[in-house]
Amino acid sequence: MRKLTYFIATTVDGFIGAPDGDADFMYAHVDQEFLGHLIAEYPETIASAGRAHLGLADVAPKRFDAVIMGRGTYEPGLKAGMTSPYGHFPEQYVVSRSLAEAPAADVRLISGDIAARVRELKEREGLGIWLCGGADLAAQLVDEIDEYIVKTYPVVAGTGMPMSRAGFGVRALELTGCTAFGGGQVVTSYDVRR
Repeated sequence: MRKLTYFIATTVDGFIGAPDGDADFMYAHVDQEFLGHLIAEYPETIASAGRAHLGLADVAPKRFDAVIMGRGTYEPGLKAGMTSPYGHFPEQYVVSRSLAEAPAADVRLISGDIAARVRELKEREGLGIWLCGGADLAAQLVDEIDEYIVKTYPVVAGTGMPMSRAGFGVRALELTGCTAFGGGQVVTSYDVRR
């Protein structure tokens, strides 16, 4: 069975973006060591345009072959003309109640019972499913998430978009890895205890 992994960037105080969702301020804290780790371990999570720039166009996925994102996560790329931000994925999904049709042929829309749809995707053969974001979608899928991989950047935001809007509910996790980098970034991974 495939796993749903919430692979997300966050500030030290747990925000994945500014109050309006913009997360560009975190990218100022990406250095060569950290970028090298992301390329080596999670090459498929780099958007198609970035992959071409980094010479990764032909690099096969290591962990994920499906990506699912909320409309808010998809929107900035769409506004910039990137209708298929992760076109190198065999499966690319956008959760939206407002889009009537997919802006690109290789983007599939999901609406309705999103958790049920994700359970169907988990039953398929393949690598893992990357939950790309954001907070509302993570809340809707909180009981379907099997693993968290949290990239913590050395910055405090004070307020903003939280990792999830699921509300209070204690969910036990098991630490499966922790890697710290010289630039202050930390990548922590957790399995969800069932």
